Amino acid sequence: MQIGFVSTRLAGTDGVSLETAKWVKVLTEFGLQCFCFAGESDWAPERSYIVPEAHFDHPEIRPLNVDLFDNFTRSQETSHKVQQLKEHLKGHLSAFVRRFDLELLIVENALSLPMNVPLGLALTELIAETNISAVAHHHDFAWERTRYAVSAGDDYLRMAFPPVLPSLRHVVINSFAARQLALRSGSGSLLIPNVMDFDTPPSEPDDYGVEVRPVLGIASNEYMLLQPTRIVPRKRIERAIELARRLGLSAKLVISHTSGDEGRAYEGYLREYAELVGVSVLFGAERIGYERGVTQDGRRKYSLADAYQQADLVTYPSLVEGFGNAFLETIYYRRPIVMSTYEI
Repeated sequence: MQIGFVSTRLAGTDGVSLETAKWVKVLTEFGLQCFCFAGESDWAPERSYIVPEAHFDHPEIRPLNVDLFDNFTRSQETSHKVQQLKEHLKGHLSAFVRRFDLELLIVENALSLPMNVPLGLALTELIAETNISAVAHHHDFAWERTRYAVSAGDDYLRMAFPPVLPSLRHVVINSFAARQLALRSGSGSLLIPNVMDFDTPPSEPDDYGVEVRPVLGIASNEYMLLQPTRIVPRKRIERAIELARRLGLSAKLVISHTSGDEGRAYEGYLREYAELVGVSVLFGAERIGYERGVTQDGRRKYSLADAYQQADLVTYPSLVEGFGNAFLETIYYRRPIVMSTYEI
């Protein structure tokens, strides 16, 4: 079987990309072939179909999100642009299915969060028109995020986030989401939680991995605190900074991920706050990825596993999580953790 994964982005260390990689690993072990459609991908080029407009951060998508989710009315120009991009993306999705002779689509969060409304509409129409078998893997829903509470796109949300179609099956990552999906759409779903392979212990740290600390600028007499999350407000990273200050020890806080789909204002706030309270915060996303590799300028890149194994303490003061991968990962790598009780 040929399977196509579809998302706005399948690259880096965000939760959606990491869980997709786990699914791909399992399906590949079953002898199935997997391909990807996204606005950004770190998959092999021969297995990828890249369309820049599928990315949530594309310059044509960003202004649409502003107009759709900052008021209760939208402009006629926005409606026209949404339809125009929907047709553009649907054409590429059809070509993706034909190029790789796909029998199944697995949609990763692109029918859950309206980060790219035209992509969700295009997927919904493609599945409805072709009746292709599809799985919508939902990591987060729009109703779980306050940023979508004010919306001029409720018609789009009802149509495609998520859609209800005969050939589409829904997968959620927690039981609360399953209940809410049934309540709001009448759709049943299969619960597949995010997991780690606890039967296979992590590899021992090697000479490559121990370079993480000196490369990031952490001295041998300093503690490394790891915040293994994206830089978004609900992660409450300012509390990790405050913890580092209160420790009263020589320590540096490493944030392993980038700012996400919610802009960079929060990152700017964290930089100012850390400077104000005298805490050294290292933004390590440029040198830390899902797997080892090299940066665009040829420097070594280290895996998230390397970062965990070199950390003295993991900080995880989140307020809300779709699942909470960092907690499982910390247990897997046997690191001490300071965390909040977060809502799902």
